[in-house]
Amino acid sequence: MSTKNKIGLITGGSRGLGKNMAVAMAKKGMDVVITYNTNQEAAERVVAEIQSLGQKALAFQLDTRATGSFNAFIQQLTAQLNEQTGSPNIDFLINNAGTALYMPVANTTEAQMEEIFHIHYKGVFFLTQQLLPFINDGGGIINISSGLSRIIVPGYSVYGSLKAAVETLTRYLAIELGTRKIRVNAVAPGAIETDFGGGLMRDNKEVNAQVASHTALGRVGLPDDIGGVVAFLCTDEAYWINGQRIEVSGGQSL
Repeated sequence: MSTKNKIGLITGGSRGLGKNMAVAMAKKGMDVVITYNTNQEAAERVVAEIQSLGQKALAFQLDTRATGSFNAFIQQLTAQLNEQTGSPNIDFLINNAGTALYMPVANTTEAQMEEIFHIHYKGVFFLTQQLLPFINDGGGIINISSGLSRIIVPGYSVYGSLKAAVETLTRYLAIELGTRKIRVNAVAPGAIETDFGGGLMRDNKEVNAQVASHTALGRVGLPDDIGGVVAFLCTDEAYWINGQRIEVSGGQSL
């Protein structure tokens, strides 16, 4: 990696929105580190794509539920960065990794809630905390939220509530990190055609059409609609955007 390039770390960067963010950041001249949970092959394909764009890329395995593994991951990450750039630091952290939970309140189990809590809040909180010493002053953090923190769809009470919690955490971080000129924002995608949640939005034509009919721009979102926004927030042009929830939904359920 080159010291002249900014470096972004994206959790869950091997597929879907995370992959799109990684490629979009590379197109803006940033080097990228991605994490993957189980699919190393997919992560390596993303690394190769970023390298084909002339940027440097690394991939590391990380289960963002397993907070006890964060210290070892950070040691591995910072050692590799130090070796390649002369510094253990990154400039941007994008907390993207996540899974869906579709379950009515009446049927949600404690185990289901705990797993989603660990992925979408506890993991985000403690990974960010442990990486703070390694984020350059003047850098940034982007937490990936969801339109479901605003748009109430029955069955997403746990997921939507935890994303709302992440949005509140975003504002606290923006205040607490302000002295270091680290800006912190939340990007809240609307419905997107990916394999997230079993690919429901991509593969179920009826659901897709229903959401599109409630979206001002007349269609469901695509990964390309999100990655560029995240990449933009990592540029100097976006410096004055801080502590914000930015919904990227094409005007869904206005």
